Amino acid sequence: MNDERFVTIDEYVEEMGFKILTPDVDRSTKKITLSEINRPALQLAGYYSHYNHERIQLIGNVEFDYLYSLSKEERLATFERLMATDIPCIVFTMSNMPDNDMLDIAIQYGCPVLSSDKSTSEVAAETIRWMNEQLAPMISIHGVLVDVFGEGILITGDSGIGKSEAALELIKRGHRLVSDDVVEIRKVSDVTLIGSAPEITKHFIELRGIGIVDVKTLFGIEAVEEHFKVGLVIKLAEWDKDKEYDRLGLEDEFTEYLGVRIPSHTIPVRPGRNLAIIVETAAINHRQRNMGYNAAHELYRRVQENLLKRK
Repeated sequence: MNDERFVTIDEYVEEMGFKILTPDVDRSTKKITLSEINRPALQLAGYYSHYNHERIQLIGNVEFDYLYSLSKEERLATFERLMATDIPCIVFTMSNMPDNDMLDIAIQYGCPVLSSDKSTSEVAAETIRWMNEQLAPMISIHGVLVDVFGEGILITGDSGIGKSEAALELIKRGHRLVSDDVVEIRKVSDVTLIGSAPEITKHFIELRGIGIVDVKTLFGIEAVEEHFKVGLVIKLAEWDKDKEYDRLGLEDEFTEYLGVRIPSHTIPVRPGRNLAIIVETAAINHRQRNMGYNAAHELYRRVQENLLKRK
């Protein structure tokens, strides 16, 4: 897991569609390392206790009107105190535009000033959502992630066991590929993992004997997803006739990534088994369980009722 995750100002600007008001400022030296934002109302009033200068600063209508209620000298002095705290950037929302004197101070302190015509609450919500995803703890694992009936199915197993082939068959059956070979998993909340593909392998599948296949080109845009929530893990394993496999599903199995437990199944692989249909069935069964119905428990209940009737 990488503890040095950050977002550049240019990435933030591109994602949010901001206008850069200080194009001459060197943005390459600024890194955003926190997903939280700050509306510096108290700071503009002079209160800097418990202030975190590493947060993105948002200036909405309230803060903007307060600044311009001050005299010019007070306004510039107040703005300079904020700039001197070495913030990553400052965003003026609601199409509010600082004057040239304020921009000169920002340039002096090397602070990028950005502008948006969106509301402050909209910018704040979208910033936090996107930053949580970009700055989330992340690991890379060997596997395939596919969206099957709206369930994110992570298929794992040894190399050559048939993960990519199963994914290709699922794509032909109308499901969507998220990532093949390497899946980047991000922990965006205490209970949610989001999987995506590394940029270099996005939309590609490797098939032994054929080579690299571009799924987006061959099957269309509807056959791929950029990222998806990981809801179920399917572990493919070589068939072992001496091993006892779970045939009822009464005991729940889990796989843990980044401290989050994900329901999982171990599927033995041998010639003649249609992995795509098995994965589809596992996805539907998983959704059914989430809706409160467990087929194994229902069978157990029927057996118990039948035994009681015989007594």
